[in-house]
Amino acid sequence: MAIYHLSIQVISRGKGRSAVAAAAYRAGERIQNEYDGYTHDYTNKKDIVNTEILLPSHAPIEYKDRTTLWNAVEKIEGNSNAQLVREIEFSLPVELSREQNITLAHEYVKKHFVDEGMIADVCVHDKGDGNPHAHVMLTLRPVEQDGTWGAKSRKEYILDNNGERVKLPSGEYKSRKVYTVDWNDQTRAEDWRKGWADTLNRHLEKYGIDERVDHRSFERQGNGLVPTIHLGVAAHQMEQKGIATDRGNHNRQVAITNNEIKQTKARIRNVKNWLYAQPLTNAPSMIDIMGGVAKGKDMERQWQRIKNLQTSAKVLNFLTSNNITDMDEFSNKVVRIHERLGEVAGEIQKAERRLGTLAEHLAHAENIHQHKSIYQKYKSLAPKTDPAALGSINPFTKSRATKEHEAATNKQEAYYDKHAEEIQAYQHAKQHFDNVMNGRKDLSIKEWQDEQKKLLAKRYALCDEFYRLKGEIPNVEAIRRSVESLIREDTQRTPARAQEMTL
Repeated sequence: MAIYHLSIQVISRGKGRSAVAAAAYRAGERIQNEYDGYTHDYTNKKDIVNTEILLPSHAPIEYKDRTTLWNAVEKIEGNSNAQLVREIEFSLPVELSREQNITLAHEYVKKHFVDEGMIADVCVHDKGDGNPHAHVMLTLRPVEQDGTWGAKSRKEYILDNNGERVKLPSGEYKSRKVYTVDWNDQTRAEDWRKGWADTLNRHLEKYGIDERVDHRSFERQGNGLVPTIHLGVAAHQMEQKGIATDRGNHNRQVAITNNEIKQTKARIRNVKNWLYAQPLTNAPSMIDIMGGVAKGKDMERQWQRIKNLQTSAKVLNFLTSNNITDMDEFSNKVVRIHERLGEVAGEIQKAERRLGTLAEHLAHAENIHQHKSIYQKYKSLAPKTDPAALGSINPFTKSRATKEHEAATNKQEAYYDKHAEEIQAYQHAKQHFDNVMNGRKDLSIKEWQDEQKKLLAKRYALCDEFYRLKGEIPNVEAIRRSVESLIREDTQRTPARAQEMTL
């Protein structure tokens, strides 16, 4: 089944990362970073199936070389906290072949990034585990027509009503930063996400695959379905090995709930629409309808006759327990079932969405608790000095501080390689809480657990009512079949009466 996944991040030097290291890792190459002198070697990576750098028409051809490109980026970005690269990562459909996926990825990247003036380094990874995906590293600076790097932003002076610059008490003039390109606008992320969905759907259709994806959340789509939650690296690997996880179990329950709600609402909606399309002026009586149910059709086998008698008994119990004596009352009952099903389904979905949020909170809280010491150790290994201030990186003239910095970098890199999963899990958890806690530092784990228990109890009660309503639908459908059969028979006997009965 084709899935939609696209994430966007910015790689910055201020967070201890480098463009060269990221490029070497994604491409599985050995590249020396001329900014700090450190060599990043990832030639042992085995899951890389395609790499290519796509250039705008006016970009220097030498930037086709990965070492040249990303060292040029490191050089032009001199600040110790500079933003270096924007990375887009997206899943590729398992329904397409490897060659088709590479073509798909390149088409999307060229249209939405390269044609906009960005240089794109595209690396397709596939371990053969059902998770092919692409990493796209994008330059943040525009390339001028002469092949030089342009500015990310420029200073614009703010003018008063007379068109004069506004002088501040410090003696400086009031100004603001204006970006030279719109790549950082929040609306662009939505454009890129939608663009991937459109491109992917076009290729699925091209190759005769019925699946389609949507970049919007279920809530934004307005389809009433419950969203699944992100498994995360550790849970995904456990699920791949056949080990059930809490997140995996939640997603499986969500899939079952969504499927049942869709099917059940569709069944009662079909009966309701049928009734609305056929207002009877001379409707059959409940006695006639029960006779039609009891009679059945083509029941030559004993088990068929027994089953039909059981259906008749259930329908009769449904009619008597709901005091239904004519078609008007039956129609009203169908409308009430349809409305209540919608209300109950909505409450279940609301509870499921909140349970999903709570499950994410608690899972991330567990990662914070489990991996905090590893992350703190990783941060403590960071070099203590700024590599830009170390002077020459010529191996024959390296200062003691430069050598110490390089040794510290090597040690931190080695520690990261060994504990990458734990460090990433902690970073993702911290980013999650930074986004949702509105500045609060304490994690309300006990409150989340208590709310989770109450919501589970509420969901069970709602599900009981849902299945009770669902159990009435076969009776409603049996009555509909009986009415349709009576109408057909009556039409065959008296065509004139058939015209009178406008169903």
